[in-house]
Amino acid sequence: MSHPEVIVHATADLLAATTAARLVTTLVDIQSTGRIPAVALTGGGVGTKVLVNMNNSSARDAVDWSRVEIYWGDERFVPADDPDRNEKQAREALLDHVPVDPARVHAMAPSDGEFGDDVDAAAGAYAALVESADPLDLVMLGMGDEGHVASIFPDSPAVYDTRSVVPVRDCPKPPPTRVSLTLPTIRQASQVWIITAAASKAGAVAAALGGAQEADVPAAGAVGRSRTLWLLDRLSASELPAAGSAASDGPGQS
Repeated sequence: MSHPEVIVHATADLLAATTAARLVTTLVDIQSTGRIPAVALTGGGVGTKVLVNMNNSSARDAVDWSRVEIYWGDERFVPADDPDRNEKQAREALLDHVPVDPARVHAMAPSDGEFGDDVDAAAGAYAALVESADPLDLVMLGMGDEGHVASIFPDSPAVYDTRSVVPVRDCPKPPPTRVSLTLPTIRQASQVWIITAAASKAGAVAAALGGAQEADVPAAGAVGRSRTLWLLDRLSASELPAAGSAASDGPGQS
């Protein structure tokens, strides 16, 4: 497993813009080897801003979008047209504007989809999909104020689960029912990026990078096989020791 690298940007807007540039470069580099990259997207404010920045970038079309396998790290188990859906946010921000291959866009089932309101069946189907594919090249994650990633909350059943994908009930943050990759699945990815901003995240960032147990701060257990990047703004990095020394305003610096 890789050791975390911390990259700090001046503002949340700059964080989103540079992460978008980093993502373009990562996808193009993988495609240049002849492989089809597989990436798990994240939702939330910063995660969606990254996709908006990608869509607005002149470099967007350097990626062959028909040759990208797209997954999600977690999903709110709500109807397909619910604005809380990470898939809906990603489609509006980017995927509806680029020539993706629909067969390569692997959304988690909504609550009005083929499994109805059976979240266990929805999670099981996504588990079968994930387990039948190669490990992900990249998992992108946001992080909550208390250190949750995907829909893995502190001291919840999901943080201890060893299955690849799990149903999540009674989330402390609405909506309460979700589907999520687990930490063991996330750790199979080549790269994991934890992308977060705001002063409210600073304590959890410092705890995760300071050796907290994953049961207490699940983000501490989100580690990639070859690279783990913590992509932060200055506010979220404000409780790290010598945070300023890690500052970088350029997507190619680390």
